[in-house]
Amino acid sequence: MGRCSMPLFIDIADDSSNEPNQHFAVSCRPDLVDMERVQIQSSRDNLEQAFEIAERLGVTRLLDAEDVDVPSPDEKSVITYVSSIYDAFPKVPEGGEGISATEVDTRWLEYQNHVESLISWIKQHTITMSDKSFPQNPVELKALYNQYIHFKETEIPAKQQEKRSIEELYKLLEVWMEFGRIKLPQGYHPNDVEEEWGKLIIEMLEREKLLRPAVERLELLLQIANRIQNGSLSCEEKLTLARNTLQADETHLESGQPVQYESDVVMYLQECEGLLRQLQADVQILRDENYYQLEELVFKIVRLQDELVTLRLECTNLYRKGHFSSPSSLDLVQPFSLNTMHLKAEPLLKGTHSTTTASTSWFRKPMTRAELVAISSSEDEGSLRFVYELLSWVEEMQMKLERAEWGSDLPSVESQLEVQRHVHASVEDLGSSVKEARMYEVSGKLVA
Repeated sequence: MGRCSMPLFIDIADDSSNEPNQHFAVSCRPDLVDMERVQIQSSRDNLEQAFEIAERLGVTRLLDAEDVDVPSPDEKSVITYVSSIYDAFPKVPEGGEGISATEVDTRWLEYQNHVESLISWIKQHTITMSDKSFPQNPVELKALYNQYIHFKETEIPAKQQEKRSIEELYKLLEVWMEFGRIKLPQGYHPNDVEEEWGKLIIEMLEREKLLRPAVERLELLLQIANRIQNGSLSCEEKLTLARNTLQADETHLESGQPVQYESDVVMYLQECEGLLRQLQADVQILRDENYYQLEELVFKIVRLQDELVTLRLECTNLYRKGHFSSPSSLDLVQPFSLNTMHLKAEPLLKGTHSTTTASTSWFRKPMTRAELVAISSSEDEGSLRFVYELLSWVEEMQMKLERAEWGSDLPSVESQLEVQRHVHASVEDLGSSVKEARMYEVSGKLVA
């Protein structure tokens, strides 16, 4: 084991003599010696100061200043005392594993800088990890998740190694702390670093606990959205086939030939109806989950619905037969009940203290035949839309009434009662609308 490699010496020679200077090793604690004072003090005063410093470092005072401040001090006594000082010095392991006296200040500054830098980094990322608000955009959320995985798998291991380096450096400096050469400020112990590190890991685990399901949820919604896109393309293809086939039969009729593809047209349209039912169910899932691109998908389905209604009307006029599905068997997406306003509104009343206006936000009245005829290309198309609108409204109200809450206190019960009054009034009005549809059918304007 090595010892302090750079002791300080105090001149103890008698200034009145010409004898060579004798030196006495004081300590590896230069901070304890005022060298300017040493230069102006007498040999005996320097000796007295040296003995006092040695005592403070734990060295038993075996000699007095007057025992040494003589022309020929007792050599054995001096050697014995110097040996006891030597034994009190910090033991520096040989082979470069320890820190010598000349390195202490540099390595101590290095230790402090590492601790400050790492703790600052930990606190900064602890704040970041405590943020549990995630974007709804799948692209942004996926990027956030990938960023987290990179942080977890790349940055964390690197900082763990940095933390271990701090612990190792602390062990090398610990002997100098015990010796009193350096003093450890509050918050600079490796345990302090470990405490902050633990806070970061806890926030990371909490963030991952929420982030992973959010990513999985959006991935599922993306799959549903892609299914809607693919289903819409398939529906467009079938509508195109139905239109082309219908046009072929129109050509046959114009040339005096019988229709040939009626069953094919019926099949295409029924397949479209089935696709639209599935698309409606998928859209409802996205609506319940507040999917960020819902409006775009809804408009696409509404357009397909409009095309289907138009083709059914053309088919009815062309074939005049009852091979089509009865309107009552359809569960199609309606362009009027699936608009952006209804998509943005909550499907059901969730709060218990909402106002009457808020509680009726999900309620709508069916459109009248006159309104639908006004926005259709013909009266027949408007009348057919009117039938679909009534069917859709009945099914929509049944679903919402089954899922509606009845309130848990007087204000919420009163609010729900107001909703039921609106529904009841609309159901009574529905009777006259049904009669109007039947009158139109009897008069021959609607061909079943």
